[in-house]
Amino acid sequence: MKFAAITVNPEQMGGVPCIRNLRIPVATILKLMDEGSAEYEILQLYPDLTLADVREALAYSARVLEEREILAS
Repeated sequence: MKFAAITVNPEQMGGVPCIRNLRIPVATILKLMDEGSAEYEILQLYPDLTLADVREALAYSARVLEEREILAS
């Protein structure tokens, strides 16, 4: 699966995955959702984002986790 909205640039934000070079890390979107923010609230906080961006961040995160071995404690 290709993630067109996810960019990784070593020269920007320390190379963490961001949305469309906007300096909005994928992790920021996930943290907001974990804290209970709805998609529409995230879009209000970051007007440059689209609903598709937020959903792609979630899909990207799921794919990254699928490809890593997670050790349960």
